[in-house]
Amino acid sequence: MKLRRLFTMALAGLMTLAMVGCGAVGIDGETSSDTTKTEATAGSDTTVTGSGSVGLSVSTLNNPFFVTLQEGAQSKADELGIDLIVVDAGDDSAKQASDIEDLVSKDISVLIVNPVDSDAVAPAVEDAVAKGIKVIAVDRVVNGVDVDCSIASDNVAGAQMAADYLVELVGEGTKVAELEGVNGASATIDRGEGFHKVADEKLDVVASQTANFNRAEGMSVMENILQANPDVKAVFAHNDEMALGAVEAIGGKDIVVAGFDATDDAIAAVKDGTMACTVAQKPDLMGATAVEVAQKLMNGETVEKSMPVEVKLITKDNVEE
Repeated sequence: MKLRRLFTMALAGLMTLAMVGCGAVGIDGETSSDTTKTEATAGSDTTVTGSGSVGLSVSTLNNPFFVTLQEGAQSKADELGIDLIVVDAGDDSAKQASDIEDLVSKDISVLIVNPVDSDAVAPAVEDAVAKGIKVIAVDRVVNGVDVDCSIASDNVAGAQMAADYLVELVGEGTKVAELEGVNGASATIDRGEGFHKVADEKLDVVASQTANFNRAEGMSVMENILQANPDVKAVFAHNDEMALGAVEAIGGKDIVVAGFDATDDAIAAVKDGTMACTVAQKPDLMGATAVEVAQKLMNGETVEKSMPVEVKLITKDNVEE
């Protein structure tokens, strides 16, 4: 009888040990070992969910600058063996939000976003972050969201360079116009800020109108500005597409044009003298860097929160370089 009792007690002990080893089930139905794992995951900044794919939401591929950015990203993704899914928002904030939702549904691990509108994109990006997706903003910021990394040029400094050069060419107090980018885009805000830091003190800005970073709109808006202000002597456009549109509207008039982005067409225009200057960025480097950062995030590595890309003023004096 005593032997049977000892055997029963030993068997019970072994069962208890087995339950502890497998994780005892609590009242809420969650095992203690699963609870430990959940807490460890939630407390880790390096945990990455998803399939290992990277989504790239571009503001528009109807702009050579962003085509080059996308090409840089794709080239680096091919080199690293990363599955890159690219979607084009067509400069439509609502479509970009829908595109990001679609990328999230594809179980991506990292979202690279080039916002149409830095405010409008925030809710969709917040949803991605809430689902454990790492986020990289490229060329433009996402307002109000703590993303993992922002990669952008110093747009304020670049616009200041262009404005200083206009002052040098046309003199202080001269009437000038400004073609603004898409309302709400951080590039629009920053380039406008940089331009006005100089222009509000040294130039007479008679018109500031949006042309949405678009060449055709740049031409039509510039035509309207010239009708109202025929004595304008210079124009600063927030990107080269609008600057090139302004060149078409200006025709042979003696008006100085400054752009931003240093696209191939703008470089050619600086060489032939139809544009005075442009500000060089490195969109291919931005795209490639974004993919490299995405890989690091998926590997659980720490990355810099902000990665500035230098800018340079391109004029007839250095365009051949």
